[in-house]
Parts: sequence; C-alpha cells; structure tokens
Amino acid sequence: MEEFHKVRRLPPYVFEQVNRLKAAARARGADIIDLGMGNPDLPTPKAIVDKLCEVVRDPRTHRYSSSRGIPGLRRAQASYYERRFGVKLDPDTQVVATLGSKEGFANMAQAITAPGDVVLCPDPTYPIHAFGFIMSGGVIRSMQVEPDDSFIPALERGVRHSIPKPLALILNYPSNPTALVASLDFYKDVVAFAKKNDLIILSDLAYSEIYFDGNPPPSVLEVPGAMDCTVEFTSMSKTFSMPGWRMGFAVGNERLIAALTRVKSYLDYGAFTPIQVAATAALNGDGSDIAEVREVYHKRRDVMVDAFTRAGWAIPAPAASMFAWAPIPEQFRHLGSLEFSKLLIEHADVAVAPGAGFGEHGDGYVRVALVENEHRIRQAARNIKRFFSSDVARSHNVVPLSARG
Repeated sequence: MEEFHKVRRLPPYVFEQVNRLKAAARARGADIIDLGMGNPDLPTPKAIVDKLCEVVRDPRTHRYSSSRGIPGLRRAQASYYERRFGVKLDPDTQVVATLGSKEGFANMAQAITAPGDVVLCPDPTYPIHAFGFIMSGGVIRSMQVEPDDSFIPALERGVRHSIPKPLALILNYPSNPTALVASLDFYKDVVAFAKKNDLIILSDLAYSEIYFDGNPPPSVLEVPGAMDCTVEFTSMSKTFSMPGWRMGFAVGNERLIAALTRVKSYLDYGAFTPIQVAATAALNGDGSDIAEVREVYHKRRDVMVDAFTRAGWAIPAPAASMFAWAPIPEQFRHLGSLEFSKLLIEHADVAVAPGAGFGEHGDGYVRVALVENEHRIRQAARNIKRFFSSDVARSHNVVPLSARG
C-alpha cells in the first residue's frame, strides 16, 4: 500500500533502528546503559511535585485549560526572561505556553509555512527543526556551519541561491546535538543579516541553563531589534527535570506569536492546569533547583570525558547542554554512525544516538547523553574499552585501540 504524501517526505527514522536493538537486547537480559535519548533521569524537584499534588486535588482544575497558557504562567515566563536575559516581554502578546518546545516548533512551522517556502537550517541539528517544516510543505536548505565567522557567508550563499527567497532561519545554541554555544556578538550579526534580508529567526534555546564554563548562554532576543523578527523556544524539560510534563514556551515577535497561538487554539486545550500551576511555581523559584541540575550534569560531563578518554575514545568536553558530540573513533569511522551505534549495543551494552539522525553532516559522530549516573558512565567506559580490544572489533577490519602505539 502506498504511503501518504507527508509520510513519504520523511526519511527513515534512524533512531528507531537503535531503539529496536535496545529492546531486543534487554529482552535477552542485557543491562543496556542508555546514553542515547536525551531523557533526563533526575527527579523533578520535590517542591514542584508538591505544588502539582496540591492543585490537582481541586476538581475545578480538572476542566479544559488555556491553550496559550494560564495568565500566571505567562507572567512567570516573562519575569524569567527579564531576570535571566534582561529582555522585557508582554505576557499577553509575546508569550505562549507550548506542550514542550518540540510541539511549539512544529506548530510554528504549520503557522507560517506555505508550500515550497525555503527555510535555512544548520546541519547537524535537532530533527524537528527540519522535519517540522518538511511536514508543513516547506523546503530545507541545509548549512554545514558553526556559530563562527563561517555563518554569515553561509547565510549569504543560502539567500543568493534559493528560489524562492528563504522565509526563515533556524538557530539552536547551545546546540543539540553538537553542544556548541553562540555569543551575543554572533547573534548581533545574525539579527542584522535577518533584518536586511527579511528573514524570520526561530531560535531553540532549550539548553540555556545547562552550561559549564561559568558564562550563561545568551538569548538572541537580547539583541536590540531582534524582537522585530524573532521567536525563541524554551523548555522546562531539562532545566527542571520535567520531560514528561511537556511544558515549554515560545516568546518574541507579537505577529508570529499570534499566528502560533491561533494554530494551537485549533489543536489543543493546553497542558493540564495543575501542571501549568506547578510550572509557574518552578519559574518563580529562587533558582536553586536549576543550579543543582546544572551541577549534576557538570560532574557527569567531567566523569564521561575522563573515563571515555581512558578507555581509548577521546571525547571533546561540551561547554553546555546535556550531550557530548563524539567523533567516531578513527578505526570505526568507515562504518558510519548507525552501524557503529549498533555495534556498541550488541557488544558493549551501551546505547548512543547515531549522528546521521541529526543530518547528513552528522554521520561521523554519535551523540552521548549525560542521562546515567557517574557509576553507570564509568561502567559504560569499561564496556567500551573491552569491546575495542575484542575479536569483534578485529573482525571489522579495525585495529583495537589497546594495540595502537
């Protein structure tokens, strides 16, 4: 039977192949150390859970909620942006609550995209950044760029060689999957280019609070004039260890926020009201919960970099996010990221995310998530070291790291 048009436009979901292998291995009794999905393992802070339990006992909160977010929640998000970034937002016109940043991004694509519209998108990047527009009838022009001096020339080429002229530009810093961080000077250049070329900026800032070098990542909305053309997406999933709660936000340009709000009004009634109230309490907190989460990921990052390096796999230390973007060891590179990821599951009991799932330019890497405790991370490194020295490794025409000079 022929697939539907929109389904045909989507490439094979490479992560599903890894997920099937994980499930099969666990069914055989294997203890898989899962560093693949960015699914936080830390518990949601007790005060947030307590607030949810308190509010859910009131039957009045069990009715349909507000698609755009209850007023208190939108005010709390606006206050957070003013404290954290010095950005003033009108909670009535420049803030909308979303069911996680992923839903917000996909529905923004639905709201602004006409068939054939061109969107400039870094590669590698988080899949919804591209596929949200593909499912909406748009066309992605991929750019293999980093937030450095190469970015503006790539934008210039993208605009010059795209017909029709691009509609929007996607930013994602700190990046998932690469963990790269953008500077405020970088954002100033991008905003100036976007305004000159009439581009919408869509910025994914989901990892703004997970950073390790003492320099909090900026928001593109800090740039004067950015509000004229920008919407930014954030999420409480990682910041407050609330992934299953599905709470995020879109903030920025009033016209774009209004378009997203209207689309959402046809599709959902918003998150369960007790969740919105608990999220409000979290955003209005003193920041100690965020600091504790950040410190946990910082320690795990240091353990991972040290343990994996000792195992023979040198992984660059990420400056932010809950991921390491790890080059495939040279002796396995010819396999590609999917086959290498399969080998790690089958022969090291370790799951990672193949870089190919984040774009064609990600295939020389795998993404390693900091979602297991320090003991499990060290165990993963020991398993990988054992695999590197095994007969299986030799059977793939590679030289085990332990035998390298």
